Formats: sequence, structure tokens, C-alpha cells
Amino acid sequence: MSVLIGLDIGTTGARAVAVEEDGRVLAEASSEYPLMSPRPGWSEQDPEDWWQASREVLGRVATKVGGEVAGLGLTGQMHGSVFLNSSEEVIRPTLLWNDQRTLKQCEKITEAVGEERLLAIAGNPALTGFQAPKILWLRDEEPQNYEKVAGVLLPKDYVRLRLTGEHATDASDAAGTLLLDVRLRDWSEEILSALEIPKEWLPAVYEGPQKTGALRETVARELGLPPGIPVAAGGGDNAAAAVGTGIIREGIISSSIGTSGVLFAHTDTFSPDPSGRIHAFCHAVPGKWHLMGVTLSAGGSLGWWRGALRRDFEELVEAASEVQPGSEGLLFLPYLSGERTPHLDPKARGAFFGLTSRHTLAHMSRALMEGVVFSLRDALEIMGGLGVGAEEVRVTGGGARSPLWRELQADIYGAPIYRTTADEGPAYGAALLAGVACGVYTDVEEACSHIRLRDEVVRPHPERVALYNGYYEVYRSLYPATRDAMSSLTDLAASGQHRPGKAPA
Repeated sequence: MSVLIGLDIGTTGARAVAVEEDGRVLAEASSEYPLMSPRPGWSEQDPEDWWQASREVLGRVATKVGGEVAGLGLTGQMHGSVFLNSSEEVIRPTLLWNDQRTLKQCEKITEAVGEERLLAIAGNPALTGFQAPKILWLRDEEPQNYEKVAGVLLPKDYVRLRLTGEHATDASDAAGTLLLDVRLRDWSEEILSALEIPKEWLPAVYEGPQKTGALRETVARELGLPPGIPVAAGGGDNAAAAVGTGIIREGIISSSIGTSGVLFAHTDTFSPDPSGRIHAFCHAVPGKWHLMGVTLSAGGSLGWWRGALRRDFEELVEAASEVQPGSEGLLFLPYLSGERTPHLDPKARGAFFGLTSRHTLAHMSRALMEGVVFSLRDALEIMGGLGVGAEEVRVTGGGARSPLWRELQADIYGAPIYRTTADEGPAYGAALLAGVACGVYTDVEEACSHIRLRDEVVRPHPERVALYNGYYEVYRSLYPATRDAMSSLTDLAASGQHRPGKAPA
């Protein structure tokens, strides 16, 4: 049987998965790399770290599976901006999807293109995480670097360049730049012209299962992979994860809790939210689209909590599982990196609300996890209002492995939770797309026919559903009530009135 490899350039590390053509996972490897935050609200990485981690995990997987690899698919974190000079060298660290420095540039984009026109073409409003405002930020704030730019790539596509020498991307990832005509699935001349961004800086756009080049002989020799194997266009991490969990028809929704949280629904037509509260992007399935709600700090909130307390994840989750649903009246707003769905507010901030002397770290841990799922329910409510229903919810990401995360999703969504036999998510989906690119499968539908669901299904408990419905109503009232205070605190921090270790003058 042929072996397919999927490579995921994630936020915290690279992950490679080798999949047999019948869908079984043969091998996997991961390697972490650092995240830099040189200023509050800034989030950056060095693309060289991605490349070194990719080499490591591909080499380790290749050693385990031998030389039967037929194709390689790529996926990764969306929206990041890799700025290249004419020699294809990286000019500066990459601004990531959760970077919040570009609020002024978003305002400029909305003014230049027009709010309604932007939604009609790009399917989304101008948000700080997207790639287009990052390009304008470089022009405004680092003109000496901007003058060197000859190309701009997304994270996984930089790794593609190193693997194949090709400048290419896929429609799902390109849709997150704010520069794509999402209906036509190609770069928008109108938006590029309005923003004065040269089209020649951008890579060619392919569909997810299309071949975008072949593995360089020198790289193949180093990694122990066959030279010349096709490299599929792949997809943004969420679109690839959707392929990996079989979200390729209407009525099935995926819920992913990783660093960010994502609710993802397949759509056969391009149907953006008129208010721009949730994203409308191209799918990695050719000619299809999806709606997506994003919580910027989902598992990231639990990671922050773990770091602050210096405890293990397992210890925190175990303690949270002993607390009653609702955490005895305690709520958590998970806006540690600002928020997208549904608030579109980079100045949103996290908070515990309802603290009393009865509350322990265990209560706070459970409230934090509940708050993350409440934030994802915001997206579910919007999708329902747009007529996108959920016959079933399939979970992926780190949250899929946790019984408590699965239980919380079932009770707060009020829907049964299913889990695939392979939890590898984006990398697994990228491997399936590679199978189409190299001819192992005829199309994405055949590739996804090999996906299997686990026997266990977590069904919502009626009493907990009713309880959480009440808590959710309080939860959704807190952001409007505290928005102005959040904004003021953000501005005060940015003004430097409160510097670490120093009293204000």
C-alpha cells in the first residue's frame, strides 16, 4: 500500500503524520518551537524554526515508514506573513494569526475598499489577524523592510518553498489573507489595487488536492524520502482538519480546541455573514466553502493558566472535573488575545466574573474551560441564525482527547459529540489531500471514505444542558457590559502609564 504524509506547521510546533491509503496512521512525530511576544499584543515566530522542525519530523517519520511514500500534503497556522526579499530570504520575523498590532491598518483597509465591498469580495471584515493589514503595517512602521519585499507567503507555504522551490498556496489558506476573491477563488484585483499591493508578490493559488510541485532531490535525500514525490497544495489548518474529520458535506460541524478554538461548518455555496461576525472562507475541497467561528485563546487560555500556576494540564483538568457544572456561579471570559467571534475586538480582555471566597483553583479551572466552550457556542448560535444546522459535531484538536472537554462541548452545545479514530487533525487531512494529488484517491470524497468514527459518543445531559443555557445567557451579557472598560485598560497599558516594576510618575 502507498504511504501518505501530512505536515502541519502549527503555532507551537510542527507535526508530521504518515497514513496508509486505507486511513490507518502508521507513524507520527512532533517538534516544538518558540513563540515570541516582543510587545503586548504582538506575536511573532522565526520561519527558520518552522523549517528546522519540519526537517526533524519528516525525517523521523520517513525513518519509521521506509521508502513507500507516495505524496506529501501541507497544512498550518493561517494568516501569518512571511516577508521575502528578491533572494527568497526572510526579511523579519513573521507576524502571526494572533498578532493584534494592526488595528489602524484594518481601519485603512475598510476605508479604502469599503466595508460592504470587502465582505462581498473577501467574505470577511478587516481583522487584525489577517495577512493584508500586516503588509500595510510593514509599509507604515518599517519602511526600510517594506522596500526589500519581493514576496509574501503564508507559514506552510514558506515550508513548501523550502521543500519544492515553488511559490504556491491553496484557496482555503489564501482566503484568510483578505486579498482573495473568495467567490472566484483567486486574488482580487480590486482589493490589491485599492491597497496598492503588487500581485506579483503573491503565490499562485491552487485547490487543496492539486499538485503544487515535487520534492527537491537534495531535500529528499536528506530526509530519507523519495525524490520527486508530489506535494499537494493542502489547506489552512482548519480546512485540513475538516478534511481529516470528514467535514465535507453540509450538516456536520467540527469543533476544535487547540491553541485557538474553531467551529467549522461546510457550505456548498459562498454565503458570508452580512455582519462579518464569523468567517466565510474557501474549503480545501475544490469548489466548496465553509463558515468558521474563532476563539483566539481556547486551549491557549488553559496553557496560560497552567503557566501561571506552574501545574500540569492533567492536574488542572482532573481538579476541574470534580467541580459541579457552572463552577458555583463563576464565569470566565477567554479573551486573553483579544477576540474574533463574535466581537471582532482586539481590545477585548480576559476576566473571571463572580469570584467569591468559596471558589478554589479547581473552580477557576473548570470556569476557564466552560468559558472557552461558551465562546465557541457564540459561533454555533450565529451559524444557526444563518440556517447552517448541525446534525452532529465532530471534535478534533487537543480538546478531542480530554473526556471533560468533550463532555462540556456536548452539554453547552446541546449536541452529541463524535470523535474520529485518528486525532491528528490538520496533518491527517493534509495526508488525505496528498493522496488525491498523487493519484491514490480519485477525489476528496474517496479519501474521506476511509475516516472512521470511534464507538463512544458523548451525548448531552438534559439537566446540564438546561443549567448551561442559563449560564450562557449571563456569559453573553458580560462582554457588552465591560467592553468600554476593556478598551480603556488596553489603552492605558499601551500608553506606558503602568510599566512593570515601576510606579506611575
